[in-house]
Amino acid sequence: MKLKPLHIGDLTIPIPIIQGGMGVGISLSSLAGAVAKEGAIGVISAAQPGFLSKDFLTNTIETNLKALTYHIKKAKEISNGGIIGVNIMRAATHYAEYVDCCIKSGADIIISGAGLPMELPDLIGNSSIKFAPIISSIKAAKVLLHRWDKRGQRMPDFVIIEGPKAGGHLGFSEKELLSGLQDNYKYYDKEVTNIVTYVKSFEEKYHRSFPVIFAGGVYDRNDIDHYIKLGCDGVQMATRFVATKECDADIEYKLAYVNAKKEDITIVKSPVGMPGRAINNPFMELRKVEKENITKCYKCLEKCNPATTPYCITEALIRAAKGNTQNSLLFCGANVYKVNKITTVKEIIDELNQ
Repeated sequence: MKLKPLHIGDLTIPIPIIQGGMGVGISLSSLAGAVAKEGAIGVISAAQPGFLSKDFLTNTIETNLKALTYHIKKAKEISNGGIIGVNIMRAATHYAEYVDCCIKSGADIIISGAGLPMELPDLIGNSSIKFAPIISSIKAAKVLLHRWDKRGQRMPDFVIIEGPKAGGHLGFSEKELLSGLQDNYKYYDKEVTNIVTYVKSFEEKYHRSFPVIFAGGVYDRNDIDHYIKLGCDGVQMATRFVATKECDADIEYKLAYVNAKKEDITIVKSPVGMPGRAINNPFMELRKVEKENITKCYKCLEKCNPATTPYCITEALIRAAKGNTQNSLLFCGANVYKVNKITTVKEIIDELNQ
């Protein structure tokens, strides 16, 4: 049976799948454009999109904003006018400038996690761009939506729940993640239904739908059907799209996913201040006992201190995107070990929509 379309305000998305934003340089215009072309939502990561530019080291923020504009417009071109979103980490510096760039460059959606994007409604203002916070608990959902509602601020166009099986930065403690690995996260389904019920409680007051999207460990059609049965309107998937010909990462990064085994997956400490999930490698093993010698600070994160952080996350992710998979940070979802070949975006979408 075909998946039902996703409706976000006046946008209709034929395939209710959002491709998760992955930085640095993993989901840029090539991947996002290809996903949107197939009728889903393609998402560009706003994390250092200008890292390949010759001006990146000397003029980082302006180079990133210029690159973000380029990739938004290029993705729209590749997708033939499909729906393109941008993921902006709340923990990033120059947050407001990235939001403004997305609006001016013609992005359709802003998705924001890695912290609670309290000021996002004010930054967006009366723009027609849609936005969604990423939350991982009913507590976070209530903090955001209750505050925005009581202050008469613009409410989100949809909400993304990111569960403990996700890759990248996670809204859980390391203890929670490690205990969850033992019980396969079955406990989290109740949290999902609680969040769905709370978010949709605003529908009557605002006379519109509040779609809820689930992210984290979604790999196949069974996973999609499971979360739709829990009341979600669609899913977000990231790991599944890395090992595709269209993904913007180097082939060695993609092959690291293809070759990963279940026992290779580990929880790492990130300079963002949140735990993350990644493929273990010599770089991460060394960081457990020895701090990286950081020679340049990109000032990419609000709470990162080069004097105390175990490694530079920008440098670690850039090396990953360029294919240096032994000396880098390889973020991944909990089901990365299921990836066994390089495929295409179309083949994945067609498989999921049968």
